Amino acid sequence: MIKIKINNFEFLVKPDISVLEACNYVGINIPRFCYHEILSVAGNCRMCLVEIEKTPKPIASCAFPVLNNMQIYVDTPLVKKARENVLEILLLNHPLDCPICDQAGECDLQDQTKVYGGDFSRFFLRKKGVEDKDCGPLIKTIMTRCICCTRCVRFGTEIAGVEYLGTLNRGGSTEIGGYISSIFNSELSGNVIDLCPVGALTSKPYAFKARPWEIRITEAIDLTDSTGSNIYVNFKESEIIRVLPKNNFDINESIISDKARFSYDSTKNQRIQSIFEKSKLNTFQNINWQQLLNKIDVLLKSKKKIVIVVNDELDLEGLNALKVFANSYSTQVKLRTINNRNLNNNFVGSFLSNKISEMKEVSNFYFLLSSNLRIESSILNTKLRVKVFNQTFKIISGGYSFKSTFPTEFINFNLSEIINTFEGKTLDVSKMFLTKKSPMIFVGESLIKRFSKLDILLSFFKRLMPSTKIFCIKGSCNSSGMEFSNITAICKNDIQKMEILFTINLSDNISSRRFLSKNKKNFLFDSYGSQVAEMYDYIIPTANCFEMDGTYINLENRAQKIYKY
Repeated sequence: MIKIKINNFEFLVKPDISVLEACNYVGINIPRFCYHEILSVAGNCRMCLVEIEKTPKPIASCAFPVLNNMQIYVDTPLVKKARENVLEILLLNHPLDCPICDQAGECDLQDQTKVYGGDFSRFFLRKKGVEDKDCGPLIKTIMTRCICCTRCVRFGTEIAGVEYLGTLNRGGSTEIGGYISSIFNSELSGNVIDLCPVGALTSKPYAFKARPWEIRITEAIDLTDSTGSNIYVNFKESEIIRVLPKNNFDINESIISDKARFSYDSTKNQRIQSIFEKSKLNTFQNINWQQLLNKIDVLLKSKKKIVIVVNDELDLEGLNALKVFANSYSTQVKLRTINNRNLNNNFVGSFLSNKISEMKEVSNFYFLLSSNLRIESSILNTKLRVKVFNQTFKIISGGYSFKSTFPTEFINFNLSEIINTFEGKTLDVSKMFLTKKSPMIFVGESLIKRFSKLDILLSFFKRLMPSTKIFCIKGSCNSSGMEFSNITAICKNDIQKMEILFTINLSDNISSRRFLSKNKKNFLFDSYGSQVAEMYDYIIPTANCFEMDGTYINLENRAQKIYKY
């Protein structure tokens, strides 16, 4: 720690950080537009000017490092006047359309103009117009509002790996645009909406839906993959209208995937509203809950074999309730899952307790084992991308080739070649693995499902190199919770013996249809209708994930809570 003075008060701060970060560290807010903690320093907005003793003029605090015994002044008359002048210049070409702007009410430019801006402008020139850009169906652009902070440019280049945006022209004619007219083709494109401090980049699906003061907010987690990114869900009355990232520097920092951000519209369509029973004429009729429970009670008393099949997106509370129910009818009721997971619970608890935050540690070798990180876990992919941007190390992908956002060597391995590699029999790759410090292995969902003895293979890796860190990228949000609850996959014997089938929230695919039979009673518990629902004898509505509290375990075995609205 080093000692600095801010407004004549002494503080101890960490070395090797900027003046702006030091002020934030001690709780002093410095206004900024271009600076963001996940991006590199640009220093082009000049809003974060502060005075430092023995310097001839104000300096940009985001780009100036702290020094021992430094004297910093953040609210002198010179600093206030400098910030006022900066805002006057930024507003020179900014349109006065706050009443129709979706960013109004949560706009950094609005807030900082009110606190640091002046009450008049000395400029009466005609405002410059900038042509809007086509960023695709998710991002709405009104580029006359842009203040050229370049956050979107740096995000695309450094994190998303898509060099779509850049700065064009010079001086007062500078604007943000694409060198080649194309769509912002990235699985993380929606994050530029949050990064933009003004209303230049906003969400197309959210356009003109609500104002910030009309919204209710609840905390949740991303259920589209197993990473467990933290999110805020925004509601207007009872409708989800927006999903935003919640800062969690242990998992997703302030980034979420486009799946998490824009998939909320699926919660509104094809909702099952009533309980339906199929008649002898193959038509459905409504029944009430009392009639349904009476029919289930009769089936339980008949001692018929019942199999309950769930998917990997059911929360832990629901799993525990079903386990209690199944255990009370141990010989009659079996609780099963549709997905094969070839990792036993003891192995998961002993060897797969690695943390996402450990990816920031020093590691010179990464091995992707049948994993497309860009699709399976966009957040982990961005963390690797940032490490590639700042460090030099080797990334090898064993499996199919995909369009990676960082330099990757693709090697087509079969199982015997993988084992030979980690035993040291494949000269080049084996040398990389056995000589590197704390190598990381990412195992894809496809290998987890296909390889029946995967835990033996991964424990073999750990014996060869005890410092190895292994991440199993599971496909569903609570796959680790299924392993924790020790729920096994359905087998051929279960299908042959069952007389009654209960399915809970299963997707409509070939795997879910193979259980159905006209000779059995089939009960569907789901929130949404589909074509396969017509093949069941009973259709029962359930609450979706946002309508009830639930706990989910992500790929690093971290339990997280989601709250109902």
